[in-house]
Amino acid sequence: MKDAASGKAVRGADGARGLVLRPGDGQSFRFDPGALCLELLLTGGPGELAKWESLHTPADLVAWAELSRLPAGLEPVVTPGELADARRLRDALLRITRARVSGRELPVADLAVVNEAAARPSPVPRLTPSGGRDWVSGVDGSQLLSAVARDAVELFGGPYAERVRECGADDCGLLFVDTSRPGRRRWCSMERCGNRHKVRAHRARPEEPQSQESRAS
Repeated sequence: MKDAASGKAVRGADGARGLVLRPGDGQSFRFDPGALCLELLLTGGPGELAKWESLHTPADLVAWAELSRLPAGLEPVVTPGELADARRLRDALLRITRARVSGRELPVADLAVVNEAAARPSPVPRLTPSGGRDWVSGVDGSQLLSAVARDAVELFGGPYAERVRECGADDCGLLFVDTSRPGRRRWCSMERCGNRHKVRAHRARPEEPQSQESRAS
């Protein structure tokens, strides 16, 4: 995985949409992949992503749920087996997303993993007396993964499937769905890769020749 696509994710203190990534260079930035299922990809993965693995214990999956775009307070009880299922689902989602981006047919075996998880019961939301929202207690890891998988079904089987993209920077690799109205999002974050592109483009411009008057002064 390229450097910009790695790092620890934390929720921003201001409550704005997206996660704050802290890659190895120490320059943190906010990244919103646009979908719950794509947020799971920020926890690591197979192959070159293994060094960024963050789902080591069941508690790590619980912590990820609290960081995700799911409403707070889910607090699932996760078993070691469900943790292994989470990594399996994540890796399948990564391959599906990369296939979607490159225009290839979605891998059948990975689709089976997603569909199996989506078929299980998902967390049940409820209204509180104050008009707020929380969750029916007793949520387990299987229900959490069902929510992620159902989100993937909605994304890759819906109108935004054509907007699933990879960041345009050569040294990135973050995957996102462009939910903006114009549909012209190119970068994982204007704060990170978009700004770096502007700087490089500016430096690459040839200097304008000075006028004779300027040279004489």
